[in-house]
Amino acid sequence: MRGPAAGLIRRPPTRDTDVNSLMETLFSPLTVGKLDLPNRLVMGPMTRSRVPDGGQVTVLTAEYYAQRASAGLIISEATGISDIGSGYLYSPGLHTAGQVDAWREVTDAVHAAGGRIFAQLVHCGRIGHPSLYADGALPIAPSPIASGEQLYTPEEMLEHPVPREMTAEDIAVTVEDFAAAARNAIEAGFDGVEIHAANGFLLHQFLDDSTNRRTDAYGGSIANRIRLTEEVVAAVTAAIGPERTGIRVSPAVTINGMGETDSPELYTALARSLAATPLAYVHVAEVMTREITRLIRAEWPGVLLLSPHATEASPATPESGAEALREGLADAVVLARAWLANPDLTVRAEAGGPYTEADPATYYGGDHRGYTDYPTLNG
Repeated sequence: MRGPAAGLIRRPPTRDTDVNSLMETLFSPLTVGKLDLPNRLVMGPMTRSRVPDGGQVTVLTAEYYAQRASAGLIISEATGISDIGSGYLYSPGLHTAGQVDAWREVTDAVHAAGGRIFAQLVHCGRIGHPSLYADGALPIAPSPIASGEQLYTPEEMLEHPVPREMTAEDIAVTVEDFAAAARNAIEAGFDGVEIHAANGFLLHQFLDDSTNRRTDAYGGSIANRIRLTEEVVAAVTAAIGPERTGIRVSPAVTINGMGETDSPELYTALARSLAATPLAYVHVAEVMTREITRLIRAEWPGVLLLSPHATEASPATPESGAEALREGLADAVVLARAWLANPDLTVRAEAGGPYTEADPATYYGGDHRGYTDYPTLNG
């Protein structure tokens, strides 16, 4: 694999007084739940596939996150709430004692460096494969509809099978698994958790009318399709407190075989429901969906984190993300690749760049190369 030295260096567009004002906004403090953030540049969740079998993060993981502790808040990579909730090789969990102990080394390192970190909790649903699970079971989902995607293994790509439709008991167990993982996260030293209801994973599969064909209380109408997410939010907030709980959504995203047909109505209803609970934040990941973000903002009175739309060719930057803050649409901007390649992103943003380009060849798997060896501006 090529290391980060292969990345190009780019500079942002020329900054004028207006842009300087936006940057000042990025470096104003923000209260999220009971956390006081020193800035509004959040490190977004990024799967890096560097966790050994058993889902226990390593000393290298601790170094990686601690390097980025200047972020206003770090949101961890997607972390499984159960064995059946896993969807990928080399990904972490928070459902065993060993996993909790391993994560504690990470949170201790982040806190020692002056940072704050939430754990992103996920159940992948149909995005899984029997080879991932101790009992070789089928992955579970709202309905028996395959994703059409594949699981990467070092030997071959494996087709995602048709999942088993979840029973009422499966749903109840899943809700408790989210709550238990949230308690484990706090025990592991995290400052809070982010419930992953985005990107085609289980909670999103229940929200989406193309993947949820149920005819019971969890399918059909929008009120029914948001029910599981509501129950998970209620269980997690009861377990650790709403001030320690955030949630991520990704309206109209099509990855992992998704295909919502009623996104504006769906997320308006969900945001209205979430507004009844004083969550730490709602995190919106945009995919050319700014108008839906505005609908969510109209219903959600609390802190809104925004992952602005980005592409491989045009990644989001501190400057582009700051525009949403000026509009009042968001309270903080969540960046991913920018943090991946620039562990000192706050320093670089205040200096107006330059920014190191992330190396796609080292996104997933491997060792420290492309993980903990990206350079800082000051060496």
